[in-house]
Amino acid sequence: MIAHLSGTLLSKQPNSVILDVAGVGYEVNIPVSTFYDLEDPGSNVQLRIYTHVREDALQLYGFKTARERELFLRLISVSGIGPRLGITLLSGMSADEMIASIRTNNLARLTLIPGVGRKTAERLVMELRDKVASLSSAELEEELGAKTETGAPVLTEDSMRGDVLSALLNLGYQRNAAEKAVSAAIDEGGDISVELILRRSLRKLAKV
Repeated sequence: MIAHLSGTLLSKQPNSVILDVAGVGYEVNIPVSTFYDLEDPGSNVQLRIYTHVREDALQLYGFKTARERELFLRLISVSGIGPRLGITLLSGMSADEMIASIRTNNLARLTLIPGVGRKTAERLVMELRDKVASLSSAELEEELGAKTETGAPVLTEDSMRGDVLSALLNLGYQRNAAEKAVSAAIDEGGDISVELILRRSLRKLAKV
């Protein structure tokens, strides 16, 4: 699997580049954020690569930084989000904006990105809220910390219950069944998070 490419930039467009590596031209899909950070054609550049293999094609996705690639991998781990939508997400806002929107449940901001509906935005928040914190920059952590100190809402059991219930209802589950599953998931105890409650609830609903 190709994980890194270093070579001469032959051409670049907002969503793709052609990179000459030892005489072989690789076409690589990129987000707009990477496009802005790339040097002019003719320059030597390095890209972190994600290789997506399908039955009928092998596609390369490139990123200027390791952090951007890692965020992309977490985005496409969410059900219903493939590499193309992952690139669209990273093209719609910066990495810090994406991380902040997910961590603060900013569905309105996420749904402004083309191709991202409310259900997709909710899945992003539910599945990644606890997983993207490690990718935050120092500036973002400082900003989020300041908001918490000034009274920004902190997740409580009730707010987590409401978030998970909303997600289940939007996924098509009946309210009564969803409420019972969420309550049972919380009653299992231990350190809880929105993602953990959601996973427990889905397992319980699958057994019904």
